[in-house]
Amino acid sequence: MTGIAIRCAEAEDTERLNEALSYLSGEIGDDHGGTAELLRKAGFGHYPAFRALLAEDGEAVVGAALYSPVFSTVRAGAGVYVSDLWVSGAARGQGLGKRLLQAVAADAQAVWDARFLKLVVYDDNEAARGFYNRLGFVASVGETTLTLNDRGLSALKDE
Repeated sequence: MTGIAIRCAEAEDTERLNEALSYLSGEIGDDHGGTAELLRKAGFGHYPAFRALLAEDGEAVVGAALYSPVFSTVRAGAGVYVSDLWVSGAARGQGLGKRLLQAVAADAQAVWDARFLKLVVYDDNEAARGFYNRLGFVASVGETTLTLNDRGLSALKDE
């Protein structure tokens, strides 16, 4: 695994980034609504909504992370929300997931002065839960994640 390099994704990487995120979606049973063009517009336009890392073994992408800034008055500062973390099956068990999160933390601290990392893991994904537990992540007691989907957002704007 020493040959795997991690770097910040650039606009030219959106096809490869989208492919990695598509693999993640398939592995966890999610629909994949992303496209390279959507990633290019959202992540590399005038007001980037996220940053991303690619882990490469030569020309092959073997890992990816996509993350965005958050701010918490409770935590008295900025943090980072890791929305996507993927390691290829061939690269699993070699510490790449931890390396990606370390790189996310370092980049987020440099860019946003991030003081914490936040993520969501599906209740039925025991392997991921075990991985995050080993790294020291803890469940947020008393919190429930709520989402207003596109239809709800449109209705909110129309009121």
